[in-house]
Amino acid sequence: MNQSITNPSSPSLCLLWGKALFLLAFLSVLVAFPGVALPQAKVLKVACIGNSVTYGYGIQDREQSSYPAQLQKLLGAGYQVGNFGLSGATLLEKGHRPYNKTQQYQDALAFKADIAIIHLGLNDTDPRNWPNYQDEFAGNYYNIIDALRAGNPEVKIYICRLTPIFSGHPRFISGTREWYWQIQSLIPVIAQNRKTGLIDLHSPLYPRPDLFPDELHPIKEGATILANTIHAAITGQYGGLKVDPVFADHMVLQQKMPLPVQGTANAGAKVTVQFGPEKATATADANGKWRVVLGPQKAGGPYQLQVSTPDTSLLIRDILVGEVWLCSGQSNMAMRVKEVVHTSAEMRDAQQASTIRLLKMKPLAETGDYTWDSLTQKKVNQLEYFSGTWRRGDSAGAKDFSAVAYYFGKRLQEQLGVPVGLIEVAVGGSGTESWIDRYTLEHHPQLVSLLANWHSSDFLMPWVRERAAKNLGTAAVGKRRHPYQPAYNYEAGIAPLVSFPIKGVLWYQGESNAHNIELHETLFQTLVSSWRQKWGYEFPFYYVQLSGINRPSWPQFRDSQRRLLTQIANTGMAVSSDLGHPTNVHPTQKRQIGERLAAWALAQTYQKRVPYSGPLFKEVTVSGGKAFCSFQFSEGLRSADGQPVRGFEVAGPDLVFREATAVIKGSKVQVSSDQVPEPKYVRYAWQPFTTANLVNKAGFPASTFNSYTIPKG
Repeated sequence: MNQSITNPSSPSLCLLWGKALFLLAFLSVLVAFPGVALPQAKVLKVACIGNSVTYGYGIQDREQSSYPAQLQKLLGAGYQVGNFGLSGATLLEKGHRPYNKTQQYQDALAFKADIAIIHLGLNDTDPRNWPNYQDEFAGNYYNIIDALRAGNPEVKIYICRLTPIFSGHPRFISGTREWYWQIQSLIPVIAQNRKTGLIDLHSPLYPRPDLFPDELHPIKEGATILANTIHAAITGQYGGLKVDPVFADHMVLQQKMPLPVQGTANAGAKVTVQFGPEKATATADANGKWRVVLGPQKAGGPYQLQVSTPDTSLLIRDILVGEVWLCSGQSNMAMRVKEVVHTSAEMRDAQQASTIRLLKMKPLAETGDYTWDSLTQKKVNQLEYFSGTWRRGDSAGAKDFSAVAYYFGKRLQEQLGVPVGLIEVAVGGSGTESWIDRYTLEHHPQLVSLLANWHSSDFLMPWVRERAAKNLGTAAVGKRRHPYQPAYNYEAGIAPLVSFPIKGVLWYQGESNAHNIELHETLFQTLVSSWRQKWGYEFPFYYVQLSGINRPSWPQFRDSQRRLLTQIANTGMAVSSDLGHPTNVHPTQKRQIGERLAAWALAQTYQKRVPYSGPLFKEVTVSGGKAFCSFQFSEGLRSADGQPVRGFEVAGPDLVFREATAVIKGSKVQVSSDQVPEPKYVRYAWQPFTTANLVNKAGFPASTFNSYTIPKG
C-alpha cells in the first residue's frame, strides 16, 4: 500500500489528485463570490402550546429554564423552539381564560410550526369550567388541532397527558381530582381520533411531588424531566435496547404462568426475544416501550434469555423456572440470616442451595437515628432508594438476606423440589401507607388525607414522623422524599416489579401502625387489594402476626390481624407471639416464622396435606358458670410446655376481665374464674408480652383473641 501511494503513475493516485483539484477550485469560487452559499438543512420549528407549566411559571430564570428553553438546548441548532404558554389558560373555549382567544394562540398559528406540542387541560379542572362545559372539551381540542394543520398541513402534532395535580392542592378533594382524571381519559381518545402523537407527561412526574412546591407547577428539575420526555418523543431516541432491571443473570421466572418480558428501545426498533426454542417479537412504540409475552414454562433450568435488535444483543444467563415470592414489610422482614438464631449446619446447607435464588433490593440508606447527607437525599428524592440484583442462594448470598424469607423459601424448595426465587423489598420502620400506590391513596375517601403534610399528620405514628425528620435534617421536610412517606416505597420499590409474575406475597409489618388499629385495618385491606389489582390476579398474601413485646396496644393489634383473616380472601397468618421478647422488637427466632409461613403456602397454595395453622378462635358458649371456647385447627389441643394452660381471662357482662383457670376438654377449652360467676366473654394472650401456651397437635400456637369487640361507631 505504501508503494502505490508514492508511485506518481498509479491510476488511483491520479484520480484522487483530480478530485482534490476540483474541490479546491469549487471552494475558490465560494470565496470569490460570497453570495454563493452551500445548501442548508431546513430548521424545524417547534411550537410549545400550553398553560403555566409550558410558560414556566414559578421557575427562576424562566427564559433559560422553562421546559421549552431546555428543549431548545437538547434539540440544538437544527430546531427553533417557541414558547407559546400562557398562565391560567383553559382549553375550553367557554372557560375562564380560553387559550383560543389569546395573543399566544395567534402567535402560535402564525409560527406555522413543523412540530406542535400541546399541553392544555389543567385549568379546565376549575369549578368554573369543567362542570359547565365538559361536553365541549373534545370539540374544542379538535379546533386547535385543525387550526394548526390549516396553517401547515405537514405539521406533526403531539398532545400530552397532563402533568400531575397533587393532593395538597386546595381544590383537590372538592372536585379537581375527579375532573382531572376525566380529562386524562379523554386525551388519548382525542389523539386517536385526530391521529396525533401522544406524549405522557404524567407518569414521569407523578412520583415526584417534591418537584411541585404548590402542588401544580414543577420547579426547574421538573421542567428538565418534561424537556427530556418531549425530546425523546420527537427524536425517538430512548437510549437503545434495555430490559427491565428485574431481568438479570441467576433470576427465577414463575412457572406455569405467561411470562411478560419488557423494556425500552429507540422508537420503531424491532425487538426479538428468544427463550429456549420460543421466539417472540415486538416493535418499540412511540414512547420507546416494548413488551412480549412468552408462554407458560415448566420448572427447570438453567436457561438463557436473549433480547436483541438489529444492532444490539443482550444475553441473560443461568435462569431457572420455579416459584417466585415477593417478601416485604419493615425491619423484622429485613432482619438478616446472620443476625438471627442459626446453626453452622444451616449455612453449610445454604452453600449447596443452587436452586434458591435471591433478589435483595437493598435500601440506599438505613432509617437510623442520623441525618442523611445531601447526595443521599438527592437520590432518595429521585426514587433511587433500592438497588440489587439476583444472586444464588448460597451461604454468601443467604447471610445478608431476610431470614424469614430465606427459611420460607428453603422449606418450599425441600417440599416442592423446584427452584424458588425470593425478592426482598423491606424498610425498617416503614408504615403500611408507604407501600400503597399514590393513585389508590388519592382515591380513597379516608386515606387521601395521609398524603398532604404527612410529616406532621397524626395518621402516622409520632416515632415515624420524628425519625423521618431526623433523617431529613433541617431541610424543608414537606417537599423532600422519605421511605416513611405515604406511597414512597411503592413508587421506589414495588412499582418496578408489578410486571414480573410472582406466586404470592409474604408480609411482616405492623409495628409502625400499632398506634391506630382501625386505620391499619383499612390500610392493610387496601394494600392487599391494590397490589392484586396491579399484578392483575388474586395471589396469596401470607402475613406475620406481631409478636409479644411490652407495648400496650399490641394485644388489640394482634387480634385485629386475626380478624382480618376472615375479611380478606386467600390470606394466611403466622402467629409469632410465642417467640417475642419483652423489650426487643426484633425477636431472633425467625426460622420458625419462615417455616410457619411456608406451612400456609404448602397447604393452601400448593395443596399439600400438611398442618399449617394454630388454633383460631371460633366462638364461646356458656354452661354451668363456665365458658367453653371452640377453635378451628383444634386437633390435639395441649400446652406447649407441659404446664397448665395459661393466658386465658374471662369477664361477665360488665367487661371486667379476670385471670381464669383453663382446662382442655377435647377440642375445646373450659375457662372459669371464681370472681366471674356469670361468664360471657373470653380473651387469650391479652398481655402485650405474653407467655400464653396453647398449641395444637402440630405444635402451632394459638392466636391472641378477644370474644368481645367494641362496636364500630
